[in-house]
Amino acid sequence: IADRQEGFGVCGWILVSLSFLLMLITFPISIWACMKVIREYERAVVFRLGRILSKKAKGPGMILILPCTDTFVKVDLRIVTCKIPPQEVLTKDAVTTQVDGVVYYRIHSAVSAVANISDVHSATLLLAQTTLRNVLGTQSLAQLLAGREETARSIQVILDNATEQWGVKVARVKIKDVRIPVAMQRAMAAEAEAARETRAKIVAAEGEMNASRALTQASMVLAESPASLQLRYLQTLTTLAAKNNSSIVFPLPIN
Repeated sequence: IADRQEGFGVCGWILVSLSFLLMLITFPISIWACMKVIREYERAVVFRLGRILSKKAKGPGMILILPCTDTFVKVDLRIVTCKIPPQEVLTKDAVTTQVDGVVYYRIHSAVSAVANISDVHSATLLLAQTTLRNVLGTQSLAQLLAGREETARSIQVILDNATEQWGVKVARVKIKDVRIPVAMQRAMAAEAEAARETRAKIVAAEGEMNASRALTQASMVLAESPASLQLRYLQTLTTLAAKNNSSIVFPLPIN
């Protein structure tokens, strides 16, 4: 709101004086209609002859409203929870998803919220929906699923900058749920299963390679000492006997 130095003019001051005189004539009955109580979490923007009085909000506490010339609008300064309905979003890799979220904001300037926009809450909700679709449209599905916190912070910064002139401060943005088509879920599950099988085969192959190297080294040690092969054979028999086997095969000759 541009700061204006001019006053109400002669006619305006006459009307204000008449209004004040009317309040004095009808006192104390008029006091009940002129005195307004503003709660701690509220602020009142008072209009006198269509202009914001003192260019700032009144309250909390008790304020005086002149009859016929003054009107006021109450503004709640508490944090508002705004639920973003599910939005159809086409990601960067051409996957259709449904994303919903929650925006937490509050009004820090009552004058800007009243004078600069007609319905600040509806405008903030519509802007949050549009920003959500625009931001998610520049990301792939993998980025969306893995980086929810980064995406929410990006949306919060954009919303906070856009709503600053409305007197709104965006405190937090959260992405609640990301819904993808059933066919895409099956494809992602098959891809994850194939990746797990691939890793399992790689691990098994590495284990076989390490085992073959260990067996090669063991055979070299046994070749240097023939008696160690007999001791190893006796250890194997002890292992088989501990399992309550009924038959034991002796290789001949054992030397």
